[in-house]
Amino acid sequence: MTCPAAPAVIPPPPPRPEGMRPGVVLVTGPSGAGRTTAIRALEDLEFEVIDNLPLSLLPRLLEGPPHGRPLALGIDPRNRDFGVEPLLAAVERIARRSCCELLYLDCREDVLLRRFSETRRRHPLAPDGAPATGIARERALLVPVRDRADVIIDTSSLTPHELRAAIERRFAPAEGRPFAITVESFSYRSGLPPELDLALDCRFLRNPHWDEALRPRDGRDAAVAAFVAADPRYAPFLAGLETLLLALLPAYREEGKSHLAIGLGCTGGQHRSVTVAEHLGKTLAQAGWRVSIRHRELERRAAADGAADRG
Repeated sequence: MTCPAAPAVIPPPPPRPEGMRPGVVLVTGPSGAGRTTAIRALEDLEFEVIDNLPLSLLPRLLEGPPHGRPLALGIDPRNRDFGVEPLLAAVERIARRSCCELLYLDCREDVLLRRFSETRRRHPLAPDGAPATGIARERALLVPVRDRADVIIDTSSLTPHELRAAIERRFAPAEGRPFAITVESFSYRSGLPPELDLALDCRFLRNPHWDEALRPRDGRDAAVAAFVAADPRYAPFLAGLETLLLALLPAYREEGKSHLAIGLGCTGGQHRSVTVAEHLGKTLAQAGWRVSIRHRELERRAAADGAADRG
């Protein structure tokens, strides 16, 4: 059996000017990679959204005068008229008349397989077979599209919240966008969160894991926080970190950054890093900065518990 020749990959257009939003964003990628989350994030950014659009309707949609709002179009490989060559040709046509970006959401096969197993969904390209077969077929089909993409976001290790944040950093309008800070706790065993600007290691602090009464709790608990704060190195560490950040944050903002992600890591992402992230986030907020606090491992555990309850 011979495979058909791969279509020619159309070279991408020049990058758009800094701060300018594209007039059209085409969103695609393998099933299960997060296209729905990305489309909803773009809708919240005031894009006019049309999901699961048949390619045959693209020319009709884009004819006539320019739209008042930027468009985000979800292109699903499951559509009956989907084809790699028509999609790439459509991107080229749109790019000639508008600032256009092709956003490709990628994901590792093992992660896609786990997501399909957790949701018990059939894969659209293998409805009567194993999801692994459909995943492999779809990823092979989309290789030329990935090669042509202007923006690739690998969602393999991203939560929906992290994917939304990545979309906002890329596509939110530059004008009037407030400088935002994310303070996030994480486990070094699970790897650094993507797109961190600063990462600090909290593993030198006393570990509540070795106290049986504190082990099942997390760093938001008052007793756990007191245990960590009792380490004589805790106060100097926090004081030095706060002094450093309060000196640097105005410079980051003046340089034109719209978002700064600060990561605090420990072994399990449950106790020390959570306590430090809570303290640091509240201190920066009290100083007048726009701060969101996240705890990656705690969020993942809550999501896994919710999935288990639904199962």
